[in-house]
Amino acid sequence: MTGGGRGILAADESVRTMSARMKAEGVPASEAARRDYRELLLTAGGLAESVSGIILCDETFGQRLSDGRTFPEAARELGVLPGIKVDTGTTPLPGHDRALVTEGLDGLGARLASYAERGAAFAKWRAVFGVRSADTYTARANGHTLARYAALCQQHGIVPIVEPEVLCDGDHGLPACAETTHRVLGRLFEELDLAGVELTGIVLKPNFVTPGLAAPAVAPSAVAAATFEVLDGTVPPAVPGIAFLSGGHRTVDACAFLRELSAVPGRPWQVTFSFGRALVSDALHLWAGDAANAPRAQEALLRNCREAAEATR
Repeated sequence: MTGGGRGILAADESVRTMSARMKAEGVPASEAARRDYRELLLTAGGLAESVSGIILCDETFGQRLSDGRTFPEAARELGVLPGIKVDTGTTPLPGHDRALVTEGLDGLGARLASYAERGAAFAKWRAVFGVRSADTYTARANGHTLARYAALCQQHGIVPIVEPEVLCDGDHGLPACAETTHRVLGRLFEELDLAGVELTGIVLKPNFVTPGLAAPAVAPSAVAAATFEVLDGTVPPAVPGIAFLSGGHRTVDACAFLRELSAVPGRPWQVTFSFGRALVSDALHLWAGDAANAPRAQEALLRNCREAAEATR
């Protein structure tokens, strides 16, 4: 999933989020329109050359392409592993101002069994942290839910993508992001160990260590150095692969971060991408709900995927 110069395409926006993005592009949001858009992404010719897996939401996972194949069936036939987002979103963490905790553990075992039966190769669970709100308890609470999710996935033969995202919103500097990311990852791996999760069977999906989007930018080499320092101090060598999220950064910036990090010597883990908006926003804009625009939209997607893949080599 993280080797061979390929990455993971995140196409798992919730119905609400995907509908909002469609409306912003002038596309009437509907179940059929969301299916057509995700079909456009999956069936782009040559996608498997740059992408090893695609993350889907529950709605898409249960839909069929226009030729009658289910999305998981079509993905495997096209050389892409099908994955499923299984968390149900965030809610405020009681007693901790502005902090969030991710929900979705209730009934997760039964849902994973169903997804596995229908062809899911991997799953994803996302926890989010604000730089100024991620205290020790917040990190531990979300680390615990991520660990329980990962253990359940492995119990059902599904590879867990573990996604602890320190948000890049705000005007904080690079050191603040590094400190928070170190705290979050440190607590996460403590919880994974306590839960008995086999680290050789997970994919870590963290943020790059960057200044906030409202703060002055720094060179990609500085981002790579800070990111590697945090990972080196928190992520065990047993973890086989790290697939970075784009986190709202521009495609060109996220790829530059990844390119610099890929060049750092002495990494015990493979590094690649698991981008969403950075790869698909151009395709959505060009498609705009018109089937005649599909070829141009697919080429934009493939171009972005190739750029991200090249950054890992």
